Amino acid sequence: MAKLTIIANIHAKPDHIDLVKAELEKLIPITRQEKGCVKYDLHQDNDDPAHFLFYETWDSRELWQIHMEAPHLAAYLKATDGAVETFTIHEMSQIG
Repeated sequence: MAKLTIIANIHAKPDHIDLVKAELEKLIPITRQEKGCVKYDLHQDNDDPAHFLFYETWDSRELWQIHMEAPHLAAYLKATDGAVETFTIHEMSQIG
C-alpha cells in the first residue's frame, strides 16, 4: 500500500503568530513517535510568517486518522482556538 502524504497549511492571525508557532512546535516530538509517522516536518513561510506548513508522510491513512484524534492534537486546537485564520489539509499520494 502506498504511503499517505499530508500537506497542512495553517495561517495564523497576525497578532497570534508566536502562539500558533509555539503550539505547532509542541506537536512535533510527540507526533514523530506515533505509529505510522514517517515524516512530520513544520515549515514557516519566509515572506509571510503567519503561514505554517506541515509536510507529513504516514504509512497509511488509517494511522493518520488515529493521529488526527490524538489528545495532543485536541490540546493544540483548544490552545489556538480563535488564533488561526485558515487551516487546510490535502491528502496526497506520491506518483513519481
